[in-house]
Amino acid sequence: MTAPQIDPKALADSIDAPACLSRLADMVQHKSYSETPGERVLAERMVAVMQEIGLDEAYLMPVEGERVNAIGIWRGTGGGKSLLFNGHLDTNPVTEGWTVDPWEGKIDEEFIYGIGVSNMKAGDAAYLSAVETLIRNGVRLKGDVILTFVIGELQGGVGTLAAVNAGLRADYFINSEPSDLQAVTMHAAAFTFVIELEGVTRHLSKREAAVDAILAACTLIPELTEMTFSDAPSEEHRSINRVHVGVMHGALGRDLHEWRPPQVADFVRLKGSGRYGPGQTEANALADIQRVLDGLVARMPGLKATVRSEAKEGRPIMPAFEVARDSRIVTAINAAYEAVRGVPQPTGAITPPGYFGTDAGHLYEHGGMEGIVCGPGGKFNTMPDERVEITDYLDCIRIYLMTLCDICELA
Repeated sequence: MTAPQIDPKALADSIDAPACLSRLADMVQHKSYSETPGERVLAERMVAVMQEIGLDEAYLMPVEGERVNAIGIWRGTGGGKSLLFNGHLDTNPVTEGWTVDPWEGKIDEEFIYGIGVSNMKAGDAAYLSAVETLIRNGVRLKGDVILTFVIGELQGGVGTLAAVNAGLRADYFINSEPSDLQAVTMHAAAFTFVIELEGVTRHLSKREAAVDAILAACTLIPELTEMTFSDAPSEEHRSINRVHVGVMHGALGRDLHEWRPPQVADFVRLKGSGRYGPGQTEANALADIQRVLDGLVARMPGLKATVRSEAKEGRPIMPAFEVARDSRIVTAINAAYEAVRGVPQPTGAITPPGYFGTDAGHLYEHGGMEGIVCGPGGKFNTMPDERVEITDYLDCIRIYLMTLCDICELA
């Protein structure tokens, strides 16, 4: 007797939408601010859920101190490629301006709301629900499926780095950061820089003889904003280069005395962030910034200008990430998207996600894995009344389910 043929598209079309939304709402109702005990509570909840739905292994993985990842493994029957899903549980804090309860998990006709729902509990719940749907329908895959619910993405990806260092590997990965379901094949690495401008002070009555550090900074910032870096291997790489100044302090002296506003400010300290693509380097980016500073100094004799990088001690820097557009994981998720939505999936170094730092960089650089960044949410990310479109969330589950059946193969 021949076993009935499993149709992944029919399975995708038949997902239990209310149950999938309930799964996500449960995650939103856990307050998992980054570097708080709530991270661990949600990680413990994820382990319990993975055990309930029938994964072969589900356990807490130590990261640092009391912080832990939640890891689940669904073993395949053998002979298929393995697939690892990756998403973080930690969230930003609630800001002012919310009109709904950030932890209710409110669902209306169009959206599900909550802090962290876009960044990135919807992605987490989507791959959990995809696997649960397959298990509930008695489906077996040949390849292993690994679910990683990590913490510390907001501290440079310490959770994912711990998972990689513990030996978790798969043939392919999907990082579920919010990309509005676009297939992001490249994103930038991030670095922090500090620029110091030293001018020459005079009383305002003699300011023509001064070198105004604040005026120099106001001239400099637009030039930095327009920068890309000289070592971009292609225009696609250059498209995810960016420089941004987010902090500016100017006053008298390095101690930035503010009690003497009639004096021309002789010192400014700027802090900002840069983005560069795969194959590019932080050292070259800093050298390019220094060349801009040198040009400013040449136009403002007497000005001194330096730049240096600044890393948070004990925290990793998120590396850049890329994958070939003809990689099997890319073509598989492209095919699943088109099957679900009926149109080709936007694919490439898409911005704004291309400017993000994601844990995909650690999976790619330190884990040596091939993967893609694709997840629900994005348009309403990290803002008051953070939310995800219900259609995007449910379609993401369908896309993940079909990609699983393609990559890991039906047994």
